[in-house]
Amino acid sequence: MRSILTIAMIAYAYAFPAALNAHEAQSGWQYEAYCCNGNNHTGDCQMISTRNVKVIAGGYEVMLKPGDHRLVTRSHDFKVPQSQARRSQDAEYHLCLYPNEDTLRCFYAPDMSY
Repeated sequence: MRSILTIAMIAYAYAFPAALNAHEAQSGWQYEAYCCNGNNHTGDCQMISTRNVKVIAGGYEVMLKPGDHRLVTRSHDFKVPQSQARRSQDAEYHLCLYPNEDTLRCFYAPDMSY
């Protein structure tokens, strides 16, 4: 029975490879499941440019325009307290918007500014 289950799981992995990395950043580390919904092409988490982030007293200011994140259709200005920033596993900023573009669910900052 175990071998049948193993074969079925391997077959699923080959048939649906995107399902295995739905919470994965481009550089290969995993977004936390709470933060990420969807997959690498339609999900709400993605890397954002350093030009979108400004370090301010007590945290970060994240300014987004259409094209800066796949879900953004109009300008946004989010303030993120330092205590709510999560540690990025690469040298990039990442942002998760959920359930819509108006709600910043998770913000990842690199170690140099964490």
